[in-house]
Amino acid sequence: MSRNRILVVAAVLLLFAAAGGALIFATGHHQPQNLTFNLAVTGATSMRPSSLSAHVGDTLTINIASDTTGEVHLHVYDIAFNTVAGQTVSHTFKADKTCGCDIEWESTSHSLGNLTVNP
Repeated sequence: MSRNRILVVAAVLLLFAAAGGALIFATGHHQPQNLTFNLAVTGATSMRPSSLSAHVGDTLTINIASDTTGEVHLHVYDIAFNTVAGQTVSHTFKADKTCGCDIEWESTSHSLGNLTVNP
């Protein structure tokens, strides 16, 4: 192989390695964000939105307005939202665990939704 071909092949390989490294770095790192979720619980049986998503390192604020007095429980993080009908209750916390965390109406164990925390 001629010297010019070797240089071209080396340059192409270097370009692919640099592009691959940039792609891996860009998709593998998440900048922490402040996220706020405003949830509405109806009849202790449904929640809108019912699916929440965040990443480890994010700071989450969850606001829950309910038409029923009771406890909404966020599992894994073990956070109790003691709702009072017609009022909004809030909790702010750091997402420091990956999970598919169930959110339920505690007294009946009825599932309202989930919080997914990705790495």
